[in-house]
Amino acid sequence: MQKTDIVIVGGGIVGLATAHQLLKQQPNLQVTVIEKEPAVAAHQTGHNSGVLHSGIYYKPGSHKARLATTGRAAMVQFCEENDIAHDVCGKVIVATQDLDLPRLDILEERAEANGVSARRIDVGELREMEPNAAGIAALHVPAAGITDYGQVCRTMADNIAGLGGVVRTGTRVTSIDEGSTVRIETTGGDFEASLVVTCGGLHSDRLALQTSPETTERIMPFRGEYFELAPDRRHLVNNLIYPVPDPDFPFLGVHLTRMIDGSIHAGPNAVLALAREGYTWGDINVKDLAEVLRNPGWWRLARNYWKTGMGEYYRSLSKRAFVKALQRLVPAVQLEDLVASPAGVRAQAVSREGSLLDDFVWSETDRVVNVLNAPSPAATASLAIGDTIVERLLTHQL
Repeated sequence: MQKTDIVIVGGGIVGLATAHQLLKQQPNLQVTVIEKEPAVAAHQTGHNSGVLHSGIYYKPGSHKARLATTGRAAMVQFCEENDIAHDVCGKVIVATQDLDLPRLDILEERAEANGVSARRIDVGELREMEPNAAGIAALHVPAAGITDYGQVCRTMADNIAGLGGVVRTGTRVTSIDEGSTVRIETTGGDFEASLVVTCGGLHSDRLALQTSPETTERIMPFRGEYFELAPDRRHLVNNLIYPVPDPDFPFLGVHLTRMIDGSIHAGPNAVLALAREGYTWGDINVKDLAEVLRNPGWWRLARNYWKTGMGEYYRSLSKRAFVKALQRLVPAVQLEDLVASPAGVRAQAVSREGSLLDDFVWSETDRVVNVLNAPSPAATASLAIGDTIVERLLTHQL
C-alpha cells in the first residue's frame, strides 16, 4: 500500500494542470498522478487542434466563459515561461450566408459579455487577413492562437516532478473505494490517499460511478476526423478560419486551422465512435457500444439531432462532402488538396434527457472530486480549471 495525500487519476491536460496548480499552492503535499497509458496526453489532449480559444462562444456566466478567458491568458504565460512554441495569431469567424448574420450578432454580444475583444469586419478586411476566405461578413478575434498541448503536458509532467510530485504512467485504476480515506487499486499496486480527483476524460463517468453511484451523466465518444492541406496548398490559409457555429450544437463545425508546425488542418466532423477510444471506423468495442445503446439519453439525443447527425456521417463517409463543407469557407480547396490526418475522440457528457452538456461539469463527495465533462476548450482553460478544482479540493479535510 502506497500512501499519499492526494491522487489525481488521469494524465491528460486537466489532471496534469490540477496537480501542477496544487503543488504550486501547496508544495508540502504528496501528490500522485496516475495515468493508464505509457505517456501523458495520449487521448483527447494529444489529438486536438492545438487552438488557444478566446472564450467568445460560451454562454455568459458559464464555467466555460469564465475559465476559457482566464485560462487562455494563463496558458499563454505558461508557454512563455517554459519556452513552448505558441502564436497568438487571431482568427476569423466567417458568415457565408444571410442566416449566419444574426448568429454573428449573438457572438458579438457574447464577446462583450465575456470580456473578449472581437470586431466585426467587412469583406475587404476579411480578404486582407485571409485572401482566400469566402464570406459576407466576419468577426476578427485577435486573442485566439495556437500551441502544442502535447508539449504543454510533457512540460507540466516535468514541472510536477520538479515540485516533488509523482506521475505514474502505464498504471490503470481498477477500483476506487471511499471511506475514512480513499483506497485506489491499480495495475501497479494499491494507493491510499486522503483526497482523490478523477479527470478520466473518455472514462470519466465510469470513474465517477465508483464513488458516486447516483451519477446520471454518461460519456458519448464522438470521433472528430481531420484532413490536412497538402504542403503546396498551405498558402490558402494564413491562420484560423471558422464558420459561424450552430448555437444549439456544442461543436464548432468544420474549420481550417494552422498548426504550430505550419501544417493546415481541416475539420473536424463529429460522429459517434464505436469505442471510447475509437479513432477509426474499425475500432469497435462491444462493451462501449452496448453502453451507448442501453442509454436512454442516446436515443433521445439521436431523435433530437438526427438530421445534423446524418450530415456529419455523410461527411465522414464522403471526402467530396467534406471538401464541399470546406469550400464554403475557402472555395479554392479541391479534393486533391486534402490528405488524411489522425482523428481525435471527444468525451462528451450526455444527460438522461438526451442533452449534450455544454458546460464543464464536476461533482463532489466527502473525499473525491469527479470531473465529469471537460470537452473543448478544456485544454485552453486547463490551468484555470485546475485552480478551480484545487479550490474545491482544499475545502475538504485532508
